[in-house]
Amino acid sequence: MKKWRQSLRLLPLFLAALALSGCGKEGVSALKPEGEVAKEQASLMLISLLIMIVVVLVVGFLFTYAMIKYRKRPGQEDYIPKQVEGNTKLELTWTIIPIILLCILAVPTISKTFALSDNNTSKKSDVLKIKVTGHQFWWEFEYPDQKITTAQDLYIPVGKKVEFDITSKDLIHAFWVPALGGKQDANPGQTNHLWLKADKEGTYKGRCAELCGSSHALMYFNVKAVSDKEFKHWVKDMKAGMKSAPDKDRVLTASAKQGEEVFKNNCMSCHAVGNKGGQIGPNLTNFADRDNIGGFEKHTKSEVKKWIKDPESIKPGAKMPKFGKKLTDDQINALADYLFTLSVKQ
Repeated sequence: MKKWRQSLRLLPLFLAALALSGCGKEGVSALKPEGEVAKEQASLMLISLLIMIVVVLVVGFLFTYAMIKYRKRPGQEDYIPKQVEGNTKLELTWTIIPIILLCILAVPTISKTFALSDNNTSKKSDVLKIKVTGHQFWWEFEYPDQKITTAQDLYIPVGKKVEFDITSKDLIHAFWVPALGGKQDANPGQTNHLWLKADKEGTYKGRCAELCGSSHALMYFNVKAVSDKEFKHWVKDMKAGMKSAPDKDRVLTASAKQGEEVFKNNCMSCHAVGNKGGQIGPNLTNFADRDNIGGFEKHTKSEVKKWIKDPESIKPGAKMPKFGKKLTDDQINALADYLFTLSVKQ
């Protein structure tokens, strides 16, 4: 009885953990599909779940029935129930039924797996091609046909098939947008393929689904599904921004001008703005238009300053060096002011 009481005390904790395991922010759950691929995969999960429920109920019933019917009773210590080994009908039953259940699960799984992995539409004009490159710990997105490169915020048009060529610069990552579809590994020196489609406008949260280091859990990105008109407008603005130099057509305050000089002297060897700069870190052409800093922090100047001073204190393992000792507070403030002028919105 004492053990039963201890077990009952743990039951509320178990139920709470079970309930919380299904919790998540909007756009992160694979159980709330918002795209063609995600809906197909969710239907497969539903089929497998129903099969498992049926199996658990049947096995649970038989187990309970056997425990009650054949429990030890007073005066029957030496009683042995009828033995059924070698019963052909029973053996066929518990062999054929699992085979049928596996076929019910296997047939749609195999057919949909091949259908969802079909990427032979690259010549069609109604398909958007995007190259995805995983880095520790951020995502780079290149639109080869549009000649655009950006990071962290991925723009796609609603209702249009998007084909991804996925690779990595360092080690194995995994590209995953739970609400839109399944995950795909990003391997160094190898290109994997995936296609997704969003059914409605909105921002969907993306994750790295492969343990890739100390900040694996912070390797977030946003997928912004917008109307076709808005997407074309964004492409136009980005192309204009990618072609221009960092200081072209920008009206800067005195602080932002100072920050621009700080940026050129300290940051441009790694980060590109417009058509100038390095390719080691994320492209910052549209930095001011993004939703987050480092993929997950609030997009505010105070957070940018913290990031510049010590990126690893916010995102452990980040490759960006610390500038807290190299730059003065005034220089960091000016640099933050300049970064928030980097917008392509017209």
